[in-house]
Amino acid sequence: MTATAGIVGLGMTPMSLKPGDSPLELACSASRDAVADAGIELSDVDGLLVGSSQGIRPDRLGVGFASSGGFSDLRLLEHVEIKGATTIAMIQRAQHAVETGAARVVMCVFADAPLVAGKAAGSTYAQSGGQSGSRGLERASGVLGSVPTYALLTQRWMHVSDGLPEDLCAVATTTRTWALDNPDAVIRTPLDIQGYLDSPMISDPLRRLDCARPVNGAVAVIVSADPAVGNPVRVDIRGTGRDHPVRHRRTGAESWFGGGRRCVDDALAKAGMTRDNLDTVQLYDPFSVVTLILLEEYGLTGGAPAGKFVREGNTAAGGTLPTNTGGGQLSGFYLQGMTPLAEALVQLRGTGGGRQVPGASTALVGGIGGRIDHHAALILERAA
Repeated sequence: MTATAGIVGLGMTPMSLKPGDSPLELACSASRDAVADAGIELSDVDGLLVGSSQGIRPDRLGVGFASSGGFSDLRLLEHVEIKGATTIAMIQRAQHAVETGAARVVMCVFADAPLVAGKAAGSTYAQSGGQSGSRGLERASGVLGSVPTYALLTQRWMHVSDGLPEDLCAVATTTRTWALDNPDAVIRTPLDIQGYLDSPMISDPLRRLDCARPVNGAVAVIVSADPAVGNPVRVDIRGTGRDHPVRHRRTGAESWFGGGRRCVDDALAKAGMTRDNLDTVQLYDPFSVVTLILLEEYGLTGGAPAGKFVREGNTAAGGTLPTNTGGGQLSGFYLQGMTPLAEALVQLRGTGGGRQVPGASTALVGGIGGRIDHHAALILERAA
């Protein structure tokens, strides 16, 4: 009988809004914390999977981290890149390795430091798509970075779904309330409707508070199927799924939505669960509209419009589906797919403090890449 892989260690750096350590230095720090949390030594790690932000950047973390980070005698070493779906892809790869015997203890690490002296917070990401092809055409037209493209996506979603600006506001205020009890969140000031409306419009209809908050930081997790390895509170990997719609966006009839539900269906089927079995959901939310889109695409609202579902408090504390309970990427911190994974682990370990979902033992973690081009889903359960 194949042993079940679990996430048995978690390490996180402080999340910073100021320039400072390099991605390498941040990755080293998170890695040390992860092995300490798992009760092992760095020398026990025989598999290393590395994720980093896309784009050509001289400080981008890669497989060279194995040497710089102090690892040795690895049986598995890879750099994984599927944009925002990378974290779950790393977990899938690690699960396969430890359950087939290709490795015994695998570390998955993501580090980023987009905030640099003398540049705006989003400037690093604004240049990540390159200057040629369709991205070059976008730049020549003045469409720089993800905010204006997601603004266009938001307008389209609102048109086809009868969504309202109030729906975006509800997502932003709900995640902010969750963030108030998260010591790792970088924005912990209360937010009401008027505060949201007072935030500047960046690209209609997206305001500043509809956008994720980039940080400098790192997260590392340890995956193993060996019951003798890891933190006393083990979180089992019960199911995973992926879906890549491969959108071409060359005709007006092609949708920017859809294609993601299958990955959640597949993950739940592998776990032997249904959506009713989920205690909490942690979604990739670089923009408020993405939460709304994914709630509907993943079939999590029971058929209700996502905006109404959020406005009625279902994703808030005490709601039917506590979602992005650490503040998500909007108010917590934007560290790509590690943001929802880290919060899921906090919840299933029962260490969420004031934001803890009572009795949480199961979680859905979602990851998306590009402009909702790549979907990944992960079902986790606290081991008995």
